[in-house]
Amino acid sequence: MAKKKEVTVEEKLRALYDLQLIDSRIDEIRNVRGELPLEVEDLQDEVTGLNTRLSNLAEDVANLETDINNKKLAIEESKALMAKYEEQQKKVRNNREFDSLAKETEYQELEIQLSEKRIKEYQAKIEQKNEVIDTTKEKLDKQQLHLDHKKSELDAILKETEKEEKLLQEKSKEFSGSIDDHLLNAYTRIRTKVKNGLAVVAIERGASGGSFFTIPPQVQLEIATRKKITIDEHSGRILIDAGLAAEEKEKIDNLFS
Repeated sequence: MAKKKEVTVEEKLRALYDLQLIDSRIDEIRNVRGELPLEVEDLQDEVTGLNTRLSNLAEDVANLETDINNKKLAIEESKALMAKYEEQQKKVRNNREFDSLAKETEYQELEIQLSEKRIKEYQAKIEQKNEVIDTTKEKLDKQQLHLDHKKSELDAILKETEKEEKLLQEKSKEFSGSIDDHLLNAYTRIRTKVKNGLAVVAIERGASGGSFFTIPPQVQLEIATRKKITIDEHSGRILIDAGLAAEEKEKIDNLFS
């Protein structure tokens, strides 16, 4: 049975830095998108909300118009009853019947006045709601234009970067598979904690990349031997030498060029 080849520390460091370079490229693409996806989502929610509001207001106006029509029908009914009572008054035989019909006529007059009052109230409400509808439509048009602009902006970025991002994600998964779980978990943990998602950095001018803390010469020499994985005590990042970083960067650049 063939003995499984043991992975050296240097190979592990190279694989880790390759993964870092790929993940950093994905980060860059997502940074270009920035807050755009969230802005688009917020605007879509706002436009949906405004459309719902317009729909509810239109329903309110329709209900008020139905109420007005019902009151107009009630007025016509009251007028018809008044005409009927007036005809009946001409045929009464005594004052009691006449007074009874007069009261019924008076009651219908009051009903007409009440209906007319309600009609005015409903008309005033319709006027108010139509004013709100106009301002809401104005706001909706403005936000819809804003949304269309942001969506086209986002679509353009997605179209431009979608293919590259998909390829990078596939490669990230592929490279992750070549790193043992313990090391991959450490890389992921560091990446979530540090600035810019840089978990693996090269030594630049005697300090870890992106840091101002100098690495002692003895530690630099140890890192250059590529015999063990070194964590920067200040930033918590995994350190590699500049030579290894340059070689892997060239390799990854060629892979995606």
